[in-house]
Amino acid sequence: MNMSGTEEVRFDPKEHQHLRYNPLRDSWVLVSAHRMKRPWAGQVEKPPEEHIPRFDPHNPLCPGNTRANGEVNPDYDSTFEFENDFPALQPHAPDPGSCQHPLFQSKAARGVCKVMCFHPWSDVTLPLMKKDEVVKVIDKWTELVEELGSTYPWVQIFENKGAMMGCSNPHPHCQVWASNFLPNEPALSDRCQRAYYQKHGEPLLLQYAKQEAERKERVVVESSDWLAVVPYWATWPYQTLLLPRRHILRISDLTADEKEGLADIMKRLLTKYDNLFEVSFPYSMGWHGAPTGPHLKDDNSHWQLHAHYYPPLLRSASVKKFMVGYEMLALEQRDLTPEQAAEKLRNLPDEHYKTREKQETGGEDKEGMK
Repeated sequence: MNMSGTEEVRFDPKEHQHLRYNPLRDSWVLVSAHRMKRPWAGQVEKPPEEHIPRFDPHNPLCPGNTRANGEVNPDYDSTFEFENDFPALQPHAPDPGSCQHPLFQSKAARGVCKVMCFHPWSDVTLPLMKKDEVVKVIDKWTELVEELGSTYPWVQIFENKGAMMGCSNPHPHCQVWASNFLPNEPALSDRCQRAYYQKHGEPLLLQYAKQEAERKERVVVESSDWLAVVPYWATWPYQTLLLPRRHILRISDLTADEKEGLADIMKRLLTKYDNLFEVSFPYSMGWHGAPTGPHLKDDNSHWQLHAHYYPPLLRSASVKKFMVGYEMLALEQRDLTPEQAAEKLRNLPDEHYKTREKQETGGEDKEGMK
């Protein structure tokens, strides 16, 4: 009983709304797990296409096919990268000039946009590729960061997977954009990590990985070199943060063993994702590391390499989380606790459901599956 004579209710994060702080963005998220009890009568999405041809003569990303600009792809058998035929950034765009009024500012935006195919087959995704094939993807990421990062301040590797995330082509691929400016999200992350380092003398995400490894409740998969967690401050239902255990500034700083370990933990994490609703799980993901170009000479000790995975699905393969209304105008909000999400993912099988189905039916397995 409290002083007013009423029975005091003990806080339960699964039942009572509360705020959680995101130190990477200096912002808060509202956790309202009890909302998962409400019935759903809203929009239902079309499930991801499961029967994709291995080769489509009309797909501009397949080996040997002609792209929109008339260029013909080589008959590649591993990764393949090329400059985007419709780039958002170009290297020689003119300067818009300056404006004297503080409310109408503009700056020059220049850069390079590349598309990178993971594999020659359209019917495989990263979790279904062999480990050595995923290592080749990581090697190509490293190569592009080193190449573009020699001059550009920021190199953003990102993958939009699935039509639900705006991906217009099912062929396994990502994009790499390099810019002559530091974009909003990494600029904010840079400020937050720097402030934490100056106050505590240790990289924010290095300390965070240590804490999560000890607490375990939000860990999805882990290894001796890597850790994947549903972050304490996660906004998207099954959002994850992939972290190295040692202090690493950029993906180009990984050792050969750490790349092998990264390929393994990526396959494990993405297999868990696919197994959750037994679909090819849609998401947007991307890597953040210390700035490059002119910043290569700076002290970036506050930075820690990490990857963000933002999947939209909430209740099923056809019901996603919407970031609208309150989330757009007031505060980000989530409907289940990060601990609940991590437990669901952690307890899923390590074997991919498609591999299991092939074995059960005696069907022919894909060569790309491990």
